[in-house]
Amino acid sequence: MSQKATIEIEGKKYELPVIKGTENELAIDIKTLRSATGGVITIDPGFKNTGSCESAITFLNGEEGILRYRGYSIEELAEKADFLEVAFLLIFGELPTKEQLEKFDTDIKANAHVDEDVKKIIDGFPKAAHPMGVLSSLTSALVAFNPSSVNVDSEEEMYNAIVRIMGKFPVLTAWTYRKHSGLPLDYGDSSLGYVENFIKMMFKKPADEYKSNKVVLDALDKLLILHADHEQNCSTSTVRIVGSSHAGLFVSLSAGINALWGPLHGGANQAVIEMLEAIEEDGGDTKKYMAKAKDKNDPFRLMGFGHRVYKNFDPRAKIIKKSADNVLGDLGIEDPILDIAKGLEKEALEDSYFVDRKLYPNVDFYSGIIYRALGIPTEMFTPMFALGRLPGWIAQWREMRLNKEPIGRPRQIYIGEQKRPFKKIKDR
Repeated sequence: MSQKATIEIEGKKYELPVIKGTENELAIDIKTLRSATGGVITIDPGFKNTGSCESAITFLNGEEGILRYRGYSIEELAEKADFLEVAFLLIFGELPTKEQLEKFDTDIKANAHVDEDVKKIIDGFPKAAHPMGVLSSLTSALVAFNPSSVNVDSEEEMYNAIVRIMGKFPVLTAWTYRKHSGLPLDYGDSSLGYVENFIKMMFKKPADEYKSNKVVLDALDKLLILHADHEQNCSTSTVRIVGSSHAGLFVSLSAGINALWGPLHGGANQAVIEMLEAIEEDGGDTKKYMAKAKDKNDPFRLMGFGHRVYKNFDPRAKIIKKSADNVLGDLGIEDPILDIAKGLEKEALEDSYFVDRKLYPNVDFYSGIIYRALGIPTEMFTPMFALGRLPGWIAQWREMRLNKEPIGRPRQIYIGEQKRPFKKIKDR
């Protein structure tokens, strides 16, 4: 028998259905509340307790530190799959067969060419332009070069749009970095895998031969997998709500990039490095800053520790910590900023204040360390995040359109002035 929730408003009771998900999550279905009550709505600033959709893509349990894509644990995917397999899984619902993966890879490579006129757009940006602004603009500009809208009822058209953006987005991301770094634009090498080709497009110097580093490749592949989707976060919800107006895939993704730009979302790993740099400038005393973090009257915040969703531990951090250690060990980098990071990590994992409150280093902490070790400037951290999140955004947009979800249109409680007469300017 289906469950019901009863709500009483001004002495009148209303019954609302209760929905149960496949992981036994419960939700009160309020879509008929306003019509049944003659205008009553719920209010939930930040939508912390509001489900915007039913989704089959990602399951997240913050209390128990669980993250699964399409039912597969993030731990197993990071260990056994590569990024392209995970992208296919998120977008299409199942892990690909060998034949499906080969076709996916081939079709993405066939769509990796970016129109030469896009270089003119890049040339128009000053070198000092923030990479996220450049990447968002370039993604949106792709519409001009691919003007036809996608018929979501056509599997072929939907697939073609997906492989097109999967092919072009790494190029745009790498070009954004090279513009920022004053390097000539590079198309990479279609004989390489998806992630390795991206690394080559990023880092190959004009006069040097590209040499692959397996430790770096493995670390970036894992980072992209760990960032690939994270349920209904700010940028994902933005992609879905923009797409709900039947805006195209590219512009919906561009909107998601802009949402990711914020320091409370995708900019968190950049904030980690900026914090470490500030500590170094102040003498590098990690114990001093750990004490400041524990002082409730001190405005200092320890970035990269704890998580607004994970109340126990961030499962992604456990996976990427090993990769961060491997990268630092393999590259043998001497960097006082990274030394401070390792010092903070050690103290936080041993300090009862942080352990009792489960303020462990999160994925942003370790991703910031890895990017810093690879010589990636902090302004490029969020574009790297966007590349990882791309398949999740695509999957969410595709699911929303296939489910024919209605246009997003939140309500509000008005708290402004009541009706009042207009005053002529001489009487104001």
